[in-house]
Order: sequence, then C-alpha cells, then structure tokens
Amino acid sequence: MAPKVFITGVTGYIGGDVLYALFNKHPEYEYTALIRTQEKADTIKKEYLKLKTIISDLDDSSVLEEAAAQADIVIHTADASDHKGAAEAIAKGLSTHSKTHPGFWLHTGGAGILTWEDSKNDKLGERSDKEYNDWDGVDELTHLPEEAFHRDVDQVVLACGSAPSATVKTAILCPPTIYGRGRGPINTRSRQAYELAKLILTSSSVPIVGAGKARWNNIHIHDLTSVFVLLAEAAVAQNQSPDLWGANGYYLVENGEHVWADLARLMGKKAAELGYIAQPKEMELGKDAAMKQAGFEAVSWGLNSRGKAVRAGKVLGWEAKGKSIEEEVEAILRDEKERLG
Repeated sequence: MAPKVFITGVTGYIGGDVLYALFNKHPEYEYTALIRTQEKADTIKKEYLKLKTIISDLDDSSVLEEAAAQADIVIHTADASDHKGAAEAIAKGLSTHSKTHPGFWLHTGGAGILTWEDSKNDKLGERSDKEYNDWDGVDELTHLPEEAFHRDVDQVVLACGSAPSATVKTAILCPPTIYGRGRGPINTRSRQAYELAKLILTSSSVPIVGAGKARWNNIHIHDLTSVFVLLAEAAVAQNQSPDLWGANGYYLVENGEHVWADLARLMGKKAAELGYIAQPKEMELGKDAAMKQAGFEAVSWGLNSRGKAVRAGKVLGWEAKGKSIEEEVEAILRDEKERLG
C-alpha cells in the first residue's frame, strides 16, 4: 500500500518546493494537501493531477486532526513554527497511531529561535560568538528558554515525539535564511534576503542595522527540501532510530553563514553593476524602521542566529550541493527587480 503523506503549505515557498522534490522522486506516494481556497487548489492540481486536496485552513482543528490521523507522514510547512493550535491538532491526530505503525511528523521550525538572547537584551547589530550544534548540543536546542521565538510550538512537537506511548516520531527542521528560486507552482520567493534586495533596489541604499556585525546561517531551498525528502524516505522505511526522531530529531539545516552588513554591501555593489541603481550609500536602520520595512525579517538583519548542521549528515548522509548565498546574489536581485517591475 502506498504511503500516505499529508502536507500543508504547498502554495508557499518551502511547502511548494518540498512537494516538488518529494513528488518527483516518489510519485508512487499518496499525497493530500491542505489548501485554503479552491482557486489555489485548482492551480496546484494542474501540476499534480493525483494530488488530493482539502479546502480548509490552520484554524480548523478538526480537519487537521482527521487528516493527520489518516496519514502515515505529516509534513507541516504552513506557518508551522508560529501556529500553536495547528501543531496541537496535528499532534492529537497523529497520536491515534500505534507503536507497531507510528505516525511520522516532519515539522518546519525556524532559526529565529536562536536569536532569543539578542532579542532578550534588545541588542541589534552586535557580534556574537555563540554557535549551537544539533549533534553534541541537541539537548540545549530542545531546552531553549520559554521566551524564545517559536519555542511554544517546538514544545508541542517535542512533547508529542517524546511521549511514552511512542506512537509518533517527530523531526523538527530548523532552517535559517533560505534563498534560491522555489519550484512550487505559486510562491517561489523567500523573505529575508529578498526583502533586503527590495530595500536596496527601491532606496538605492545599503541598510546597516546597529554595528553591522550580526551573523546568520543560510541554506539553498533545494538543499533544505532534500532533508525533508531523506526524512520522508526514512519514515517510509520505518527507520525508527532514536538519532533520527523525538528528543534527538532537531535539525539545523544550514550551509554556512553571512554577516548581514557584508551581504547588504555585496547586494548594493552588484545592483549598481547591473545598472539597477546608482552607487548606493550606507544608511543606518533602526529597529522601528526595520519593522515598518518588512517586520521581523528586516529586524533579523541585526540579530545573530548561528548553528552547525551536523545531524542530517551523520544520520541521513545529507550533503548541501547548492550555490552559496553570495553566488546567488545576482539571481536574487534579478528576480526581485522583475517582481518590482
């Protein structure tokens, strides 16, 4: 019998690319997607004729619970790190599985959780040498302070995957700055680096938050979704290794890091070389102005989020293969220029 996969967020950037990557490698799986409108469902089904759709949203707990109960694997990418009610409904549905036939939950977290100390101290643009690790330091990642961004939803997933009943196997994938053109049929654009490009193109200036020393990890979208694929395959194979799931199943998915100010300067220089703007000047960007510009994405240009992705390589044989964010700067600018018109 074909494995049943329930996926949220297929109209979005991460979910659209996950569906593309997994479906193209495993068209034999049975896929069901939660989609908010029939119009968007019709667009998705033009690409995926066999895809089953549920027209609803994350606020409908009964729908999520039933869909999770019927699935072998749940891949949650739609507002996954911040919608606690949806996580609770998925946990409840998956918990109806049995020890002999557990449910598997691939949950999308976010590296914003690692900014908790800067946020707590209201520091912007300062250098931090703190670096997390998802292998030797996984216990620290699963016990971050209560006030950390996304932590309340992380706790729901971790509690579900660590329950004594052992009927659910969970994995939290924690991506940092994601870049690269997505392969989904609707949203192909990420946020952080693309909002940075937008500001540079529309203001002809290079934004520097605080002292400009904050650092953040990054990952190409195709490399991120390849981890989802590998974990889904492990679930189908019923690989229940404790190194993969539950209390240990926390994955920092990254392939290097950037200094936000340096990335902004590189974007400004490249935008000028492409003839999109005149030679840009640097401008100070405070917290309030950043919030007005692009919300947390812009504020994040002054925060530190640093970790090492070790687990996926050790337990799944994962290796990042995409271009670096610096190599993708020109493509980011071209895409954003085309989007702006």
